[in-house]
Amino acid sequence: MPSSLSAAASMALIALVALLSVSTITKPVDATALTYNVAAHEKACFYTWADVPKKKIAFYFAVQSGGSFDIDVEVKDPSDKSLLSLEKERQGDYVFTANQVGEYSFCFSNDMSTFAEKVVDFEITVEHEKRAAQVEQSEKGTGPQAQAQAMDESLFRLTGELSQIDRMQKYFKTRENRNFATVISTESRIFWFSLTESALIVIMSALQVFVVRTFFSSSKRSYV
Repeated sequence: MPSSLSAAASMALIALVALLSVSTITKPVDATALTYNVAAHEKACFYTWADVPKKKIAFYFAVQSGGSFDIDVEVKDPSDKSLLSLEKERQGDYVFTANQVGEYSFCFSNDMSTFAEKVVDFEITVEHEKRAAQVEQSEKGTGPQAQAQAMDESLFRLTGELSQIDRMQKYFKTRENRNFATVISTESRIFWFSLTESALIVIMSALQVFVVRTFFSSSKRSYV
């Protein structure tokens, strides 16, 4: 009985140390995912803050609907220097290093559209700490700390895989929206083409009847 209690106490202590270690080692991340409707001739900007240099900032965007599914994008650093400038881009996924401390801006411009609104999905992610894999080897032991490190590495891999799945879902969502818009546009064109063709057939038929009746009426008058 004392040995079982001692084993249970040891397991509880290991779990507690592992949780505390994960909370201190795991890489915290700030992520903002939004959907914004950019009106015609509108420029919408969003901002994120980097409190220390050398942070990694991930930026993803995709135009879900509106016009030709394209938009102008510009990313600037705190000194107003352009880090990324895109014109008529449909979607993108970028990662860059925040070398300066301050506010970074992410702007979407819809100046090229006369009246079409653009619905844009985007996500801005800021990493706060170094990866757990970059922790010094001296901090890795053979006891609870090593188990906490292994758990942290597993969580890190799971986070990366989940992020990949999320990006793939967003990609397929974007493709679905564009394909659906293409189907609707094709259906509308077919409808109006069929309507115009039917109207032309009716007009040509009426014109032929009118010409034939005029011809026979003229023949009867000349015979009399």
